[in-house]
Amino acid sequence: MIRIQNIYYMLAYAFQVLHEQGYRDAAAENFDNTAELLSAILCRGVSVQIKRGLCRQYITVEEPLCSPRGKIEVGESVKTQVIRKKQLVCAYDEFSVDAYINRIVKTTMELLLRADISKSRKKELRKLLIFFGEVSSLDIHTINWEIQYDRNNQTYRMLIAVCRFVIKGLLQTSADGSARIMDYADDQSMAKLYEKFILGYFRREHPDIKTYSPQIAWQVTDGYRNLLPTMQSDLVLSNGRTKKTLIIDAKFYSHNLQMKAPYRTRTIHSGNLYQIFTYVKNWDAAPDETVSGMLLYAGTDDVIQPDNDYQMNGNQISVKTLDLNCEFAVIAAQLDAVAGRIK
Repeated sequence: MIRIQNIYYMLAYAFQVLHEQGYRDAAAENFDNTAELLSAILCRGVSVQIKRGLCRQYITVEEPLCSPRGKIEVGESVKTQVIRKKQLVCAYDEFSVDAYINRIVKTTMELLLRADISKSRKKELRKLLIFFGEVSSLDIHTINWEIQYDRNNQTYRMLIAVCRFVIKGLLQTSADGSARIMDYADDQSMAKLYEKFILGYFRREHPDIKTYSPQIAWQVTDGYRNLLPTMQSDLVLSNGRTKKTLIIDAKFYSHNLQMKAPYRTRTIHSGNLYQIFTYVKNWDAAPDETVSGMLLYAGTDDVIQPDNDYQMNGNQISVKTLDLNCEFAVIAAQLDAVAGRIK
């Protein structure tokens, strides 16, 4: 379970732009549901983007024209018989505000108008949609989220992340075929946010610790690594002063423990434990470096939550739970305690 207000803080650390003045007011508001929170963030972000100017890109337009422009599509002109009207089908590039990235934002705002949010928020969304009059909408089920960011559209990164969070995580189809908004996102959407939040928190609040997400190379004896899978860590905390390194694997599940038949005993997810153990044992440690690993689960409603430390073949492997259903100051204290392990 996660308090709605904490989702704002998670987004704020995942995307540092939310620490700017224009977004800070949202932290003080009380939200009835996640859709209301995301609507508030999106409204502020879109307002800022409108002031900067909406992204434009060259869009290929194909239409029949009396005066030829761009590339003449002879085959299409004959097929559509526009020649009879003394026209030719032409394809040309137009520097348009109907960029794909704007279409995603508009589609998301239109979706939120159908959500359980306040009338004042809907009014704010409608005012912003006026600036998207020349932007077309998309089918929410076929949106391509693989956006290439550059210096011209870098400011959209947080906006698109929120849009994806809304559409991928909060959309649900009811029995009658209509769309509605759920209270919380699915595990996949939340897992990505959870991982980015922890990484962003340590980078911002503990600058004295090196926080990064390196790939870990397999420690093979013959140097042959072909066909071996990539080991991509979620985050690594490294303290050069104490020569301690902590490899963290962030996990967000509906249930943090697996059920084993036939006696229905609960144990740590074996795959998770094998994974963090492999990371630790393949870390290229310096001779005097202490390396440990941690599975950091997001808290659930289950009665039993993992909170253990194990000594495994010379390394400490911890399995801990981060309670997200509390005041954010308590969450921060939990994360500070994790950082304190290598200080």
